[in-house]
Amino acid sequence: MRTAKPRRAPEVKESAVPDDTITPEEAAAHAGKKARIKAARDRMMVERTGEKGLVIVLTGPGKGKSSSAFGMVLRSIAHGMPTAVVQFIKGAMTTGERDLLTGSFGHLCRFHTMGEGFTWETQDLARDRAAARAAWEKAKEMIRDPAIRMVLLDEINIALRYDYLDIAEVVAFLRDEKPPMTHVVLTGRNAKSDLIEVADLVTEMQAVKHPFRSGIRAQAGVEF
Repeated sequence: MRTAKPRRAPEVKESAVPDDTITPEEAAAHAGKKARIKAARDRMMVERTGEKGLVIVLTGPGKGKSSSAFGMVLRSIAHGMPTAVVQFIKGAMTTGERDLLTGSFGHLCRFHTMGEGFTWETQDLARDRAAARAAWEKAKEMIRDPAIRMVLLDEINIALRYDYLDIAEVVAFLRDEKPPMTHVVLTGRNAKSDLIEVADLVTEMQAVKHPFRSGIRAQAGVEF
């Protein structure tokens, strides 16, 4: 009886490595260019020694305003910096960011959902104004707290757009009463020009494509 011969493993051929086609002249030119860029960057960093608490406005019709803001909140938490979130419009709807921050980082993030949902859902001007005023009072409390390093005012721009709050009051508070090393992030479409003027950093999100226009509803992990 013949015994079966052990099967040999197939040979694995080494993948061909392309020849290096960079000439010495190209390598030298590249190194010289990057050295000049590094020198310019080094000079720039030496000149920029200032540090302050920033007023940051994230606005525009595109998606990503609150997403970007919560990214900064998580960065602050990673540095051990106490934070606070005050939500001006969002109501009782469950969101991933709130569950994560309150469930895992409650000792470093005070989370206050003060809104009652989208304005077209409430359909009650007096109630919307009262909710916005209560949120603003809470926001001032959080900003004044010397232990808190970053405060996110989520979708406050919507409350300002509909004149639920006085823009002059908000700007005056940020300009005159915000502690010097506290960062305040304000999100929402249609940021008013007075707020943009007082801000240190303004980013406008532009809408290029959005799945909602193609019949795709908001999805967990992306929108909430």
